[in-house]
Amino acid sequence: MQTQPLETDVEITSALTVDELEQVKAKGFKTVICNCKPGESAEFPGEEVYRLKAADIGLQWVHIPVTPGDYSQADITAFAVALQQLPKPILAFCRTGKRATHLWAYAKRQMEHCELAELFTAAKEAGFDLEEHRQGLEDQQT
Repeated sequence: MQTQPLETDVEITSALTVDELEQVKAKGFKTVICNCKPGESAEFPGEEVYRLKAADIGLQWVHIPVTPGDYSQADITAFAVALQQLPKPILAFCRTGKRATHLWAYAKRQMEHCELAELFTAAKEAGFDLEEHRQGLEDQQT
């Protein structure tokens, strides 16, 4: 499991297995945000087993399932609330890390009206390009 930082105390990764939650805990993360949709791949049949494992080992678990590129205001707000209220450090994941990065950027614009350059730089350093979401991020209100 490789993680990429987006900001202090928030990192992203690609698909996690249930067993990797032990590694997540060992690395010091306190909260996991999952953006996978149930059944989207063989690696992620559904979130219940993850939620139960996370609870068993003392991790906070949040499931905000989204379709790639289709982020509702409710999804963005849920991600923002998780960033604001749940214990840190936080690890967010989806199949590749792309959705988690997109939601993080939208949430940061909503919460703090972060500068686009700051968001684009952090995403690029994590291996993702926000260009396709430039207009949506510009339109995101605090």
